[in-house]
Amino acid sequence: MKAEVIESYKVPMDEDSFVQIVIWKLPRKMPGTDHRFKYRLAYIEGDVCVIRYDNEAGKGDHRHIGNKEAEYQFRDTDTLQVDFWTDVENWRRK
Repeated sequence: MKAEVIESYKVPMDEDSFVQIVIWKLPRKMPGTDHRFKYRLAYIEGDVCVIRYDNEAGKGDHRHIGNKEAEYQFRDTDTLQVDFWTDVENWRRK
């Protein structure tokens, strides 16, 4: 089994910002995780990624909000997207 894209979309938020989400289901767990998903969720403002959730091989699940990086507790892909969109909404309210 090859990696399978299960979500891939881009959402314009306004003329200067957008969200891009890509989630793959993998044939086996990635190093540093206990699940079979690889993901990259990003919120871009003015060519700068201000929020990103990802799980690089060996680094595990984590998120970047502004200049801060923190571990992320992955549960499932639905919760991942809800958590990400909540952070985007909170960022945009600032």
